[in-house]
Amino acid sequence: MVRLTCMLRRKAGLTPAEFHEHWEQVHGPLTVRLECGSYVVRYEQLPRPLDSYSGDDDPGFDGVTVQWFNSMEDYNAHMAASDFSVMWADIESFLDVPSLHFVVTEEPGRLVIDRTAS
Repeated sequence: MVRLTCMLRRKAGLTPAEFHEHWEQVHGPLTVRLECGSYVVRYEQLPRPLDSYSGDDDPGFDGVTVQWFNSMEDYNAHMAASDFSVMWADIESFLDVPSLHFVVTEEPGRLVIDRTAS
């Protein structure tokens, strides 16, 4: 399994609420319906709570996204899909692209602690 984890910042001029609405209502559904999204086996949006902002110009990250792929081949196919340009245009419409921080990782990872089990 391969994971793309990305730290997100909203584009200048968007309020936190506008950013989160676009991410959930536009970008998420776009990922589901495009061919490039067909390579994604799991897509997580981990939004920053709106009540944690100190104002619309807060410099912190607005959320984290994690996309899971079966293999590096699928990840590369996702990026090379003919409709990835549609996805990228949407990314540029609501994200501060130069400030994106991301990493591609492969399993197995190292589980250090898990206190979620009952």
